[in-house]
Amino acid sequence: MPKKVFITGASGCVGHYLIEMLLSKTDYELYLLVRDRNKLQISLSDRPNVHVIEDSMQNIGNYKDLLCTMEFVVSTAAAWGGEEAFVVNRDKTIELFSMLDPQVCERAIYFSTASILDSHNQIIPEAGQIGTPYIASKYACLETVENSIIRDRLITVFPTLVFGGASDKPYSHLSKGLKDILKYVPYARFLKADGSFHFVHAIDIAQVVTYLLTTHSDLQSPARLVLGMQRLTAQDLIAQFCEYLNLKVGWQFELTPFLVDTVIKLFRIEVAEWDRFCIAQRDFTYDVVSPETFGLVSKYPRLGNLLAEVK
Repeated sequence: MPKKVFITGASGCVGHYLIEMLLSKTDYELYLLVRDRNKLQISLSDRPNVHVIEDSMQNIGNYKDLLCTMEFVVSTAAAWGGEEAFVVNRDKTIELFSMLDPQVCERAIYFSTASILDSHNQIIPEAGQIGTPYIASKYACLETVENSIIRDRLITVFPTLVFGGASDKPYSHLSKGLKDILKYVPYARFLKADGSFHFVHAIDIAQVVTYLLTTHSDLQSPARLVLGMQRLTAQDLIAQFCEYLNLKVGWQFELTPFLVDTVIKLFRIEVAEWDRFCIAQRDFTYDVVSPETFGLVSKYPRLGNLLAEVK
């Protein structure tokens, strides 16, 4: 009998890549929870092993009997702001994992965010204290989920900056704004700033998750995997953008944290506490894993690979 996989947030950017990869590499039976089936851009009419459930995470309790039969669960669903963030990202996600049957469930994968971690992949208290509703709700959910009845088979993935999207897949928030970001590069190349980060493409996230759902691997329990490519500095970012646009990087004005703070005060710019924390921190780097960690090959290992597809 084919294994069953329940996927929430299936109509999102990562969801599309994951569905496509699971269909190409497995015979699994997929159960897709989506708020609007019309947002699914994958043709599923000739796929008897795919079941679309048109409903929201708010009603996840209605599917307890179905969830008890699942060998695998992948929870990518997220709300981005307001009270809905705590309902979906905390309450209903915790409810989802509490309804799994430990005698049946083989692996559960929960999508959190790298924003709640420090450089050693440990949770930062500030994420819960001053984080946006999205970040604070992810912070509030993690500890409970990691102590759920399926904690010994739970893997929490923490994507870094997510790119992705195509003509047949929805674009991530970052990919949607990439063309606009490029407009500012001719001016930004004259600025020098400290800071570093990681990025990951949705197809590489799908590669890792598919591997985790198809291969037995010994991971500490509960496992935390931060998904990202190699570290990029702010200067790397400017240099690669300029290379793509055939611009030279010449003299640069150093944008220090003190100067940024002075500008904020001088022009009375309203900055939330979490934003101030991020400005002060500057470096968002982690102990990351990528497809190469599992013997696979990243489709988008460098920023240049992303820029090559900008129309």
